[in-house]
Amino acid sequence: MREKLSVQQMIEQNKGKGSKAFIEKMVPFILLLIASVSVLTTIGILVTLLTETITFFSRIPLMEFLTEKDWNAFSSDPKYGIWALILGTLKVTFIATLFAVPVGLGAALYLSEYASDTARRIIKPILEILAGIPTIVYGFFALTFVTPILRSIWPDLGSFNSISPGLVIGVMIIPMIASLSEDAMSAVPQAIREGALGLGSTKLEVALKVVFPAALSGILASIVLSISRAIGETMIVSLAAGSSPDSSWSLTGSIQTMTGFIVQVATGDATFGTDIYYSIYAVGFTLFLFTLVMNFISQWVTNRFREEY
Repeated sequence: MREKLSVQQMIEQNKGKGSKAFIEKMVPFILLLIASVSVLTTIGILVTLLTETITFFSRIPLMEFLTEKDWNAFSSDPKYGIWALILGTLKVTFIATLFAVPVGLGAALYLSEYASDTARRIIKPILEILAGIPTIVYGFFALTFVTPILRSIWPDLGSFNSISPGLVIGVMIIPMIASLSEDAMSAVPQAIREGALGLGSTKLEVALKVVFPAALSGILASIVLSISRAIGETMIVSLAAGSSPDSSWSLTGSIQTMTGFIVQVATGDATFGTDIYYSIYAVGFTLFLFTLVMNFISQWVTNRFREEY
């Protein structure tokens, strides 16, 4: 009886080992499929953009797209000069960056070097709440609150302009700059701060001349990623910037960004299969190239200025 039981137990143990071995072999395959989702998604997006963009350029010459100054896709004599949309995007992005970088870095310096643990635990989550606000809310905030205030100060400012959405996008990307920069500064070893203080440096000198340069790679990467986020912003510019592509450098009038045009067409202003319909893919591919370049710059900056301790 004991021998029978021992044989039965051995059979069950072998079955258990076989199932475990099968699971061990399947787990890497399953994880590979999960990891491949992002790659396959990226490939699918690229294929879609490329095929539809090629269709657009089979109808509209590439040189016209690159050299024409005006963008007026809905007129009887349509013009497809992408530079008007690029310039509108750059205007808003420049204003957002000009506003967000000093504020975000100032917040990061305070949280990293001056704030107590209690203040940091309270302020940082509140600051990061800004990143969770829907962009449509930011858009209405820019249109109904920021723009009237700016117009009361600057009467020549139009109801739709570059400044209001630029400032609000700057507010939106402050948490990204502040949080990532603060993480980079906090990663600087405390011994470096203590050494600088021991040599007679003030707390401000330590923050600006020791900690800031030591965390430069993370700080620059956060700024580049934030600029990329600002370039791709959609709802704020759609509501507050207007829908009139402008190839001038004026900041007071209505403009249209690349994302704003895509929203305008995607909401039903163009019929499927028309030149206007395919133009959103050409604009989207241009926007994709912009964000791709910004990501490459971010990686290069991180590798170029990285400090290892």
